[in-house]
Amino acid sequence: QVQLVESGGGSVQAGGSLRLACAASGYTFSRRCMGWFRQAPGKEREGVASIDIENSSTNYADSVKGRFTISQDNAKNTLYLEMNSLKPEDTAMYYCAAKPYIAYCALMRAQHFNYWGQGTQVTVSS
Repeated sequence: QVQLVESGGGSVQAGGSLRLACAASGYTFSRRCMGWFRQAPGKEREGVASIDIENSSTNYADSVKGRFTISQDNAKNTLYLEMNSLKPEDTAMYYCAAKPYIAYCALMRAQHFNYWGQGTQVTVSS
């Protein structure tokens, strides 16, 4: 069983930065692929970034490339999402997710992920 707990959300002005963290527990083989997703009111949950925790290869949605960075600290079993140059359209609930297999990790589709955190709210004002 994998448990994921997000932290670090908040309210910032456009152009600002935030760093989200996701503390993970459970066997590492149960979370080979980890990712960040977000969901705004009335919209579908979308993949933001994903990472293969074995080789640290990363994937990003086009909307966040160059602004967001996903990373991991294996010693702390923690996943991060560094968000810079934030825009009002980045406002959403952000979720950490994990799945055991690397297949489809790069696609970042919510239906492929088995484990989810409770979410942390990010609000960007103009």
